[in-house]
Amino acid sequence: MDRIDIWGMFLLGLLGTGHCIGMCGPLIFAFPGRTGRLMPHLAYHLGRIATYTAVGAALGAVGQVMAGPGGDPGSVATIKVVLWLVAASLLMVLGVARLGIFPEPRWLNLVSPERIPGFKSALGGATSGKGLAPFLFLGLILGFLPCGLSYGAFAQALGSASVLKGTVVTLAFALGTAPGLILLGSGASALFNRFRRQSDILAGILMIVMALKMGHKAFTMLTA
Repeated sequence: MDRIDIWGMFLLGLLGTGHCIGMCGPLIFAFPGRTGRLMPHLAYHLGRIATYTAVGAALGAVGQVMAGPGGDPGSVATIKVVLWLVAASLLMVLGVARLGIFPEPRWLNLVSPERIPGFKSALGGATSGKGLAPFLFLGLILGFLPCGLSYGAFAQALGSASVLKGTVVTLAFALGTAPGLILLGSGASALFNRFRRQSDILAGILMIVMALKMGHKAFTMLTA
């Protein structure tokens, strides 16, 4: 497995902290933040990381099933090339959007938390502040919320065409998003938020580089 991809995904999550604070900050302040305790935060982020990782594993599995093993080697190679090109295209679009050249695709905003099954129940449990399970479940649910950064990680998982690689790259991304969100409300998160535009630009550049790398792999296979 390419360590550069793993560290790249972790760095993407870390660079996206300013974006994550803007997107998820109100939810964290409203739920685990209101308890004034660390454990609800950890439970919430554990749930969110678990969802990202599970989605990455599922998309890696889809790619793996589509790409082989078995069948005609030429067909398998063609499917891999298609997967890489689709994933690279999605990463490129999201990366360019992160640079602010054009807005993120509208379909990223189609899902609201209220439409996710179990959200209201978890919301009630988290609001009551009784136990850690509601915060864990809330993290699991809100991990499905549309986000350009997480969708970039999911595109990388799909293009990996491997359950293991899909799991590892999305886990690395999710772990990268965690430090700033856990430190939300501290000087560290304020620093991330202050340099949000700069970190968005760096994250966009990183996504574009990943897209170019994946596209290069596809064209190399096509011309081999």
